[in-house]
Amino acid sequence: QVQLVESGGGLVQPGGSLGLSCAASGSIFSINPMAWYRQAPEKERELVAEITSGGSTRYTDSVKGRFTISRDSAKDTVYLQMNSLKPEDTAVYYCYAVVQTTSAFSSSFSFWGQGTQVTVSS
Repeated sequence: QVQLVESGGGLVQPGGSLGLSCAASGSIFSINPMAWYRQAPEKERELVAEITSGGSTRYTDSVKGRFTISRDSAKDTVYLQMNSLKPEDTAVYYCYAVVQTTSAFSSSFSFWGQGTQVTVSS
């Protein structure tokens, strides 16, 4: 079974920085894409950043210029570096990955991490 384990969440003051990581483990042939989502209280879960196996990235407008997503394919790990954090960034951040478990089939499966709390407050 594929599992995604996030780490790096916590409490940070406005303007501060925080780095998140997510490591995938299990029966994995390839992963494409990997992404970070977040869900604030009483709001829908939204895509924060996404990265493909080729290194292409996209971000929600509110985090452009502040957040950077990257990945280490050899370690099946995705990272999210968050700078210039704002109170509105407060949310539970979830790692997401579309995993191909075998080369014999075209089917892919999506997996979610358990989530890690990021709180931006003074």
